[in-house]
Amino acid sequence: MSGAPSPWLLRWRQALRPGATALDLACGSGRHLRHLAAAGMQVTGVDRDAAALEPLRELAEIIVADVEAGPWPLAERRFDLVLVTNYLWRPLLPRIAAAVAPGGWLIYETFADGQQTIGRPARAEFLLRPGELLEACRGLRVLGYEDGYEEQAVNPRFVQRVAAVREQAEPGVYQRYVLG
Repeated sequence: MSGAPSPWLLRWRQALRPGATALDLACGSGRHLRHLAAAGMQVTGVDRDAAALEPLRELAEIIVADVEAGPWPLAERRFDLVLVTNYLWRPLLPRIAAAVAPGGWLIYETFADGQQTIGRPARAEFLLRPGELLEACRGLRVLGYEDGYEEQAVNPRFVQRVAAVREQAEPGVYQRYVLG
């Protein structure tokens, strides 16, 4: 995987506000964490690979945790941006959506059903079913959603992605979300 940030994240640049909080869940070696920190965000990175996380400690709050086998390490914390890429653990989907603060963003992108026909991951538990991210975003306003085959990628793949916000309850105030 390239060290460059996902084009899906870059498309929603308005979600990257200096001083805002961001959660990079399953951040791995930190390609997105680095980008968020460079944008001036206060980043929290979570992953189970302590060795991969060590070089990121100067950039962000780092939490070493196995979110699949252990407890959710973030209690009731909320973030202005919750980012998840190339990771799926279905039991966490409600927790992930709940971690989006009022006025905050969820940007999620991972492999979808069909990927098993061209490569890895190939197991159903790692592939989103059609429309599954939309279901996970109930209660959020979906601004962008894609589900299909990405032919132009460096590594072609079946992918599902969503960009959604938790709107603030301010009657008569309309937030302008720039689409792309």
